[in-house]
Amino acid sequence: MKILVFDTCLDKMYLALAEDENILTSKIITNKDNKYHSAFLISTIKSMLKENALSPKDLDAIGTNIGPGSFTGIRACTTVARVMAQQLDLPAVGISSLEILEKLNDTQKQTIVALDARKNCAYLNVNGEIKGAVQLEEVTNILNNGDYMLITDNKLQSRFGGLSYQMGNYNLGEILAKLVYEKLKSKHCDWHDVKPLYIQPPPMG
Repeated sequence: MKILVFDTCLDKMYLALAEDENILTSKIITNKDNKYHSAFLISTIKSMLKENALSPKDLDAIGTNIGPGSFTGIRACTTVARVMAQQLDLPAVGISSLEILEKLNDTQKQTIVALDARKNCAYLNVNGEIKGAVQLEEVTNILNNGDYMLITDNKLQSRFGGLSYQMGNYNLGEILAKLVYEKLKSKHCDWHDVKPLYIQPPPMG
């Protein structure tokens, strides 16, 4: 099963092409010349397929990050995933940023993922359960009342400590590909179910 996955929700764009659980190739794209990285999604997909002597018709499934994260990035990757899956008649899988990032915990501790949601809030996932956007004081209380491994971003790391995914060379596309493959094995996946995860309303205007 050949699976194409992509993620434009976070600080970089992550893409991977896998055959079952095996990664064939992956790319990490950063912002270039004042252009947000999601602007390069379609062109990078085309080049990745060409490098592997594949066409879109050779794919068996599509996977994408559905958020939370950049509103522009969420719209970009979920729209492309839905359109490709619909046109190619392929199964599609949506995975949240919080589920992807919790896989960075290589300890035996329970996992908390907290990402900056602005307005003194964090997008929070505790042991695989998405709590939504919660006040930073609530994050402090949870951390103080348990032995957790915190996965976060640069902004919240300065307040809470923990591991910032932005500080390491983590290939989140490869993690996404493996999560998508596991989901495909366990359930029927339809492109209609791939929807943006807007925990907070998108900004107006």
